Amino acid sequence: MSQDIWNAVDTFIVDTVVGRDAVLEGALEAASVAGLPAISVSPAQGKLLYLLARLQGSRNILEVGTLAGYSTIWLARAMPRYGRLITLELDPSHAAVARENIERAGFSDVVDIRVGAALDLLTEMTQAKKEVPYDFVFIDADKKNIPEYFQLVLKLSKPGTVIVVDNVVREGKLADASSDDEAVQAVRRFHEMLAQERRVSATTLQTVGSKGYDGFSVVMVHE
Repeated sequence: MSQDIWNAVDTFIVDTVVGRDAVLEGALEAASVAGLPAISVSPAQGKLLYLLARLQGSRNILEVGTLAGYSTIWLARAMPRYGRLITLELDPSHAAVARENIERAGFSDVVDIRVGAALDLLTEMTQAKKEVPYDFVFIDADKKNIPEYFQLVLKLSKPGTVIVVDNVVREGKLADASSDDEAVQAVRRFHEMLAQERRVSATTLQTVGSKGYDGFSVVMVHE
C-alpha cells in the first residue's frame, strides 16, 4: 500500500459520501494563503466528527486546538442553532484566520474562540462555578500535553460525554515503548490513563488516508 492509494481512496470518498463543500474548501484555502500548517483533519474525518456529534445530540461542544476552524465548522454544523461551541487556540494569528472562516460559515454567533495556552484556559474553565458540562469534546492540539488535556476535560464532562482525541497512533509509534519522541510517550501515557480510568470506556482506531498513517481515540464518560 502507498500514500498515492490512500489519497485516491480519500478523493473517492469525498466525491461520493462526503461531498464537495465550498465553505469548507474555502476555509482550507484561507489557511493555506495565511501560511498555516496543513494539519487540519481530512474531509472524511471532519464528516465523522460531524456524525459522532450529531448522533450524540451535542448541544455544548468543546474543541482543544482550533487552527483555521475547519473541524470547528464541521462540529458547529452538528449542533442545533441554540448550541454553543468553545474552541481553544494558542496562536493569535491562527485564531484570526479561524474567526474569519467561522464567520463566513455563518457560525460566529455560536462559536467562541478563546486564545491562550490550552492548559491555562482549561484550568480556568474547571474552576468556573457556572461552567456547563460538555456533550462532546475534540482534542487536536499539541500531543505532549494530551494526558493533561484529558484530565482537565474529564472535569468538564458528564455521564454520556464523548471525547475524541486525534493523532494518537503516530505512524505506529504508539506501540514503541523505547521511543524518545515526547509526543509518542504522551499518547502512550494517555492510553495507560484510559486503561486505569474507571469513569470511561474507550477504544482507539488506526487510520490511513490523505493525512498518512495515524489514528484516534474515542472515549465515553459513564460515571
